[in-house]
Amino acid sequence: MELKWLLYVTLLALGTLAVQAHDMDGENDGDDVVDIEDDLGDGIEEVEESKPETSSPPPTPKVTYRPPVPTGEVYFAESFDKGTLDGWILSRAKKDDTDDEIAKYDGKWEVQDMKDTKLPGDKGLVLVTRAKHHAISSKLSKPFVFDTKPLIIQYEVNFQNGIECGGAYVKLLSKTPELNLDQFHDKTPYTIMFGPDKCGEDYKLHFIFRHKNPKTGKYEEKHAKRPDADLKTYFTDKKTHLYTLVLNPDNSFEILVDQTVVNSGNLLNDMSPPVNPPREIEDPNDQKPEDWDERPKIPDPDAVKPDDWDEDAPAKIADENAVKPEGWLDDEPEYVADPDAEKPEDWDEDMDGEWEAPQIANPKCETAPGCGTWQRPMIDNPNYKGKWKPPMIDNVNYQGIWKPRKIPNPDFFEDLQPFKMTPFSAVGLELWSMTSDIFFDNFIICTERAVADDWASDGWGLKKAADGAAEPGVVGQMMAAAEERPWLWVVYILTVALPVFLVVLFCCSGKKQPSAAEYKKTDAPQPDVMDEEKEEEKDKGDKEEEEEEEANEEKLGIDADIGSASQEEEEEEEEEDRKPASEEEETVNRSPRNRKPRKD
Repeated sequence: MELKWLLYVTLLALGTLAVQAHDMDGENDGDDVVDIEDDLGDGIEEVEESKPETSSPPPTPKVTYRPPVPTGEVYFAESFDKGTLDGWILSRAKKDDTDDEIAKYDGKWEVQDMKDTKLPGDKGLVLVTRAKHHAISSKLSKPFVFDTKPLIIQYEVNFQNGIECGGAYVKLLSKTPELNLDQFHDKTPYTIMFGPDKCGEDYKLHFIFRHKNPKTGKYEEKHAKRPDADLKTYFTDKKTHLYTLVLNPDNSFEILVDQTVVNSGNLLNDMSPPVNPPREIEDPNDQKPEDWDERPKIPDPDAVKPDDWDEDAPAKIADENAVKPEGWLDDEPEYVADPDAEKPEDWDEDMDGEWEAPQIANPKCETAPGCGTWQRPMIDNPNYKGKWKPPMIDNVNYQGIWKPRKIPNPDFFEDLQPFKMTPFSAVGLELWSMTSDIFFDNFIICTERAVADDWASDGWGLKKAADGAAEPGVVGQMMAAAEERPWLWVVYILTVALPVFLVVLFCCSGKKQPSAAEYKKTDAPQPDVMDEEKEEEKDKGDKEEEEEEEANEEKLGIDADIGSASQEEEEEEEEEDRKPASEEEETVNRSPRNRKPRKD
């Protein structure tokens, strides 16, 4: 009990210290502000003198940056580390059906270092402006033809300022005779569109490909199903993320973020609308017959409204049993004019009308059950039945929900190899964004997974390693916070040390054993002696039980012998008792008194 009280007192003292330390910290902050205002020079000297005394964090491990180099055949690879836009073409097109003020693709692109970069020399392509149309593109080293090898496209994105509404997706521009990168715009044909996009709270990761209808020759966009993963973090954490699309000749695909699969599927089964149309469609010329009855239930035509059914009865009526509460102030209004209100000095009755004081709750009604005209409360009308309607019964003429008949789809086709898409010869970014400074880096298009992984390791992997090295651990963050706010040490003690103390106190502590000195003072046997004595007593008790059993057995035998002997003695005593009695009778008979007189 004493330990518990001691613990409660300790917790109370630590909490008090924490509050006082926090208050002193706030007071010191305020004092510093006043001192700086009073004497700026002295404050600066104090700060400069105190700088060497503050503990500086350990130096951050340095990660040396080297521009990534492809380790195999690639169709396109760009790291922007040359610091120029060589090989890239800025669009000078205009959007159709848009106001001239915003129709131009006049958004700015620049090659810059990433903000707060931990890798000096690592540059990227930056979308600089906001609320403008941006378009830039570059040719591949050779057109990509879909045949027997996979397609892998990979690049990095960093939303340095977050993202309000805008995209960071890429387009693989189809190889056509009309392709002109100088006039790249939203209607320029593309084969695949892939990458992140966000507006409002809708976070998307697009994978769209344009499929050519073999019968009509027209192209239709096919959208991959939405991933189940939560994508919000990739848009909000202001970190560089790696986006990868892997498209295989067997029509399977994988979408990865930071080398983790977030979506996968098959071009034949997991696209919307489906690649192949249905074999049958509803006949557009089929019409529902006029006498087709789709009603499963109908009102009973034979039902009649009961004579006592009152449709005019109200749903609510006044409670006739209600009584006005005592003290109800009938003559007092619920609201009165504020007696303390004053007309504003600038009130113009000609412009604003006659001034009236604002209404406030009548103070007299605060202590009364109510004010104003009392009215009986309304209750449910037990006689209310509402408008009468005949009951519903099964419709004997019900024919079900009508559907048009199916006919063969005249536009049906079956493409079992949608992977074989239109070849593409350029990569482009055509974007509108309400947020600036979107950072792109390390584009690669290839056919080998190992080549893409090596490229990612030399680019995105270095960024991740540098960011990880620069970020302090949990302990470091706690120490830094405690240096700024010393009262946090008390919080750390309360949250870390006390649980350990409680575990030790309540789980590990047991009943106190008396010390050797106490045994000597009381001449009580110590635990070892007590254990030995217990064992000896146990052995002695076992021996005594055995001896008692043997004694009982012997006693039983002796008792048996004694019983037989006593029985014999009793028989002898009975015989002896009988013998004297007979002798006594004989003696009495022989006595003179008992003799009969002789007759002479």
